[in-house]
Amino acid sequence: MNPGQIEDNFVRNDEHKKSGIKHPLLNAFKCAFAGLFTTLRYQRNVRIYAIIAVLAILNGFILRISFEGWFAIIICIVIVFSAECLNTAIEAIVDLVSPEYHDLAKTAKDCAAAAVLVCGLGAVVVGLFVYGSAAYGLFNIVG
Repeated sequence: MNPGQIEDNFVRNDEHKKSGIKHPLLNAFKCAFAGLFTTLRYQRNVRIYAIIAVLAILNGFILRISFEGWFAIIICIVIVFSAECLNTAIEAIVDLVSPEYHDLAKTAKDCAAAAVLVCGLGAVVVGLFVYGSAAYGLFNIVG
């Protein structure tokens, strides 16, 4: 380990924080990708969202959506995946601090899941506008 750096396994303890030891940028990215892959591996819903995202992108090409439509679809995909990653993190923290059932733990997990649901429903609405508009324009020209 280089002086002033934390090991690859990224556990910042009080000693590291007080000493001013920095976490290398490359390790920070490794941790972020590890979190993404953990979410993809263990969260069934994220794998479903990944399939939906691929279908959304394919539909974008098929329907020749506008630049603005692409922007909206990509933002929705990013928001839903980000919400699911945060939901996974919240669930892990709740499980860590409250291994036994507790009403507040259930509330925290339910609210985190609700945030993902709200993002997903919002993405569906955006998709209906973007793809509906593109389909209307495409079939209006053809028909």
